[in-house]
Amino acid sequence: MDPIAHTFTGAALAAAGLKRATPLASAALIMAANAPDVDVLAYFAGEFQAVAFRRGWTHGVLALALWPLVLTGVLLAWDRFVRRARQPSAAPARAGPLLALSALALLTHPTLDWMNNYGLRWLMPFDGRWFYGDALFIIDPWIWLTLGGVLFLGTSSGRASLTAWIVFFAAASAVVLANTEFVPAPARVLFVLGLVALAAARWLGLGANASAEERAARIALGVLAAYVLGTVAARAHVRQALEARGIHAERVMVAPAAANPFAGDVVASTSSAYYSGRWRWLETPQLELRDATTPRPQGAVFEAAARAPNAQRFLSWARFPAAEVENDAAGFVVRFTDMRYRDTGRLNGPVVRLDANLEIVAAD
Repeated sequence: MDPIAHTFTGAALAAAGLKRATPLASAALIMAANAPDVDVLAYFAGEFQAVAFRRGWTHGVLALALWPLVLTGVLLAWDRFVRRARQPSAAPARAGPLLALSALALLTHPTLDWMNNYGLRWLMPFDGRWFYGDALFIIDPWIWLTLGGVLFLGTSSGRASLTAWIVFFAAASAVVLANTEFVPAPARVLFVLGLVALAAARWLGLGANASAEERAARIALGVLAAYVLGTVAARAHVRQALEARGIHAERVMVAPAAANPFAGDVVASTSSAYYSGRWRWLETPQLELRDATTPRPQGAVFEAAARAPNAQRFLSWARFPAAEVENDAAGFVVRFTDMRYRDTGRLNGPVVRLDANLEIVAAD
């Protein structure tokens, strides 16, 4: 998920009452909710190095055990040498609650990341397998609206904070309303109505006191959990629909659509081919498949191109790898892609050129 969703999750946990556990509780929750994304630095090593490394070491079980200890140590050091040095009379932060809160918020990060179709390697570094929840789009405006709305009501009393929230919601609205190709019209209308409702709630003073803020944050977190659980059932329905058509899929993906929990992009793999299409809960038929299938990559040309370092990195991440092969007088050009993103043109794979003897000439 995007950093905003992770930050809002940690902040909502704090607003739900956990910030009262100890000084620096809110800092622990927000820092831990974002900590695994330190692996974003891998993008400086190149795109395909990043896809091979991200959502692995810093997100897996070993990291989940170590991050709370690291964050608690950092916060205790800050508490001793900075916060209480400035305010000697301040109550000290307590290690136990900081450790527990860091562990809780940290767990929300890989859970949210797992919920989209990009995937996550839960078992790293012991096992590099990817796991996919296929429940949330990687940027979900309903998380922004639900959790952000609660935080807005509780923290927008000052002029500076209100200005910051106005800037955020203006930017969020631009993202939602400008993407007409991906965000359906009803979702855009509903998002605007949600913003109007938040403005009215603030004007009425809802969520302005601590107890109301806690109740609202708990309700928002519960609504988010129900929303996530409600989106995970599509994969079983798609598998049943495929079986009814005589397609015995080994793996099925129903990638969530932007701002639309009632639709998703489908990829199903058999032993020899990929089927792709669209799933819509509210239409008949619910499953619409494209007429053409895509063969799964195999053969000497593909295997030769797959030896290129960038191809190896890409294939270590690809869920439904595919390849387009062009033959010319000099040899072959192999363009790697992943069926998850092929039709949208996002996250295209490397291009490898082979000579007539299947030796690698160039790889981008």
